[in-house]
Amino acid sequence: MDTKEMTSKEMLNHLVEKHYEGALQAKKEGKPVVWATSICPQELLETMDLVTVYPENHAAAIGARKEALTFIEHSEAEGYSGDICSYARVNMGYTDIQHAQAQDIPLPDLIFCCSNICNTVIKWYENLAKKLQIPLIMFDMPFNHTYEVPEHSIKYMKGQIEYAIAQLEDFTKKKFDYDKFREVMKLSNATCEWWKKATDWAKVTPSPLNGFDMFNYMAMIVCMRGNEDGHKLFKLWHDEMEAKAKAGLGPWKSAEEKYRVIWDGIACWPHLSVTFKTLKKYGINMVTSTYPESWNVRYETGDIDGMAKAYASNYANRNLDYDTDNMKKLVEDFSVEGIVYHSNRSCKLMDFRQYEVQRRVAEATGVPSVVFDGDQTDPRNFSQAQYETRIQALVEMMEKNKEARRRG
Repeated sequence: MDTKEMTSKEMLNHLVEKHYEGALQAKKEGKPVVWATSICPQELLETMDLVTVYPENHAAAIGARKEALTFIEHSEAEGYSGDICSYARVNMGYTDIQHAQAQDIPLPDLIFCCSNICNTVIKWYENLAKKLQIPLIMFDMPFNHTYEVPEHSIKYMKGQIEYAIAQLEDFTKKKFDYDKFREVMKLSNATCEWWKKATDWAKVTPSPLNGFDMFNYMAMIVCMRGNEDGHKLFKLWHDEMEAKAKAGLGPWKSAEEKYRVIWDGIACWPHLSVTFKTLKKYGINMVTSTYPESWNVRYETGDIDGMAKAYASNYANRNLDYDTDNMKKLVEDFSVEGIVYHSNRSCKLMDFRQYEVQRRVAEATGVPSVVFDGDQTDPRNFSQAQYETRIQALVEMMEKNKEARRRG
């Protein structure tokens, strides 16, 4: 299909369909399929031409289409705790049921896991490999207790990248092409740069970007960083945002951007519409988020040490001081007036530190914030009434601050 005349949203939908259809077709043809975590060194998989599917993406799609409970309840009936990540529960349920109205994916022949996003993925993916009796390649990423990523962590990750290359050679029975690897690295960096440039247009007031679009486009920055399709998509999206910004257009045709907020945490996929529409009703635009920023994975082409550091630097793997400073920088860079913290029952790593980050950021910036309870895919952990009440409280605080600034 010719994509030259498509808008970025049309291209996004086309590429999502192409991605899943390609994986299903590869399985039919007897080609190996990989299941991988969302922020892994996918450049290695691209170099080896391995078809890769991302269970977190798939679980989010199932959640957004309000189908997650079928798989969650199946997993819980099998003995998996309701306290573990709902992405994991959806995925393990799907592994048994093997059909979803939202989207089917083929079962894997290889598991490829990096623990830089959380420690749950270690046991989740080990469990999959054991259940399906297939090989597992694991990147064990130490948590960064220091402000900067320590040199020993970079060396440790580099060693694991080099070992993973040998494991992939053994799995595919072919040699790793280092020249192609350099090209994939170059393309991955360029794609991430366009992602960053596109999302940075939200620094303009009014923002041309409706921040919830980041959650949709994020599907492709997860799975197409290292190929030409992803590069074209994010370049096009950037160009559209640039044109809107230069024309002075805001995020919506039907409403004015009155307030600018950060959304901290993963989207509440089963309730994506109501969380977005409630903000829009009050003129609130989510201009940035800590979560989509995770895919700004950049380093010098050919520099495996730099690549190792980039994957070790994911914000979920950084200490409290770094997280606080990162949030303060987002407040300043994006002219933020409020913060919405999604206390996501599924994601303990992100959420256990939210209240301390909230306290520190409030002290440093004076920007008001609210916390609401929810979950990335389990629909049972969200209350629309509570959410709207919290947003109303945030509006009152932001308006009070605006009035104080007007009075000088």
